[in-house]
Amino acid sequence: MNKSRDSHPTEDSAEYLNRKRFFDSLLTVYGRKPVLEALRDPAVKLFRLHLADSNKPAPVLDEIIAIAGEHGAEVLYHDRKGLSRISKNSKQDQGVAADLQCRGYQTLDAFLDKPPSSPFRLIALDRVTNPQNLGMIIRSACAGDIDGILIPQKGGAQIDSLVIKASAGTVFRAPILRCHSLPEALSSLRERGAAICGLSSHASQALGDFKPTSDCVYVLGNETEGVSKESNQYCNQQLRIPMNNGVESLNVAVTAALIAFQGVV
Repeated sequence: MNKSRDSHPTEDSAEYLNRKRFFDSLLTVYGRKPVLEALRDPAVKLFRLHLADSNKPAPVLDEIIAIAGEHGAEVLYHDRKGLSRISKNSKQDQGVAADLQCRGYQTLDAFLDKPPSSPFRLIALDRVTNPQNLGMIIRSACAGDIDGILIPQKGGAQIDSLVIKASAGTVFRAPILRCHSLPEALSSLRERGAAICGLSSHASQALGDFKPTSDCVYVLGNETEGVSKESNQYCNQQLRIPMNNGVESLNVAVTAALIAFQGVV
């Protein structure tokens, strides 16, 4: 007799949450060269490889499939529409997508369950849309003293081949945290006692004078509009970077680098 799905609701619920957390922790990369570069990185484990069944034979595909075999990963074949639903970019996926397990890639909830340090420091990106900026931010945060880069699933640049190139491959090792909504994530972090710091040229306190004693989140805004009203309402601290010679602001990637190395150099 088949058991009812409701016979062990607690176990079913726990299994569902564990599966959801696992799949939320996967980074999907598309394009032949980006996938191959990712699979060559020792910080990456391939979970599943997706290929278009219309792909013509090519040495790069042979190498990708061979590495997938070394990883013991599942290889699935799709029609073009099926693959585009996975890559979400049919014009650039080149018939290849891969679900990756990366060392630092996880959800914010998973990070908060086991933060790597206390207090921790995060950089949160609010509608940062330029892929090169995102890649450079990831590179600086990975190299500097930052425990996580908080990136919402919608509203900004997503991790693609341009981001991977601009990050110099550090995207596969960087502590990237995903959330559904940045304002909701900031609200939750503030309730946990974190200092939520908006970067603004109009703030009275300089970045260098701020010495947080609790968990801290630095919110970096859109390249042209800055931090949004929706996110700014959860900031309980405003900081500025002092400027000389009439310069009004810095590139968001430069700002991230200053934060990442604050107190380190």
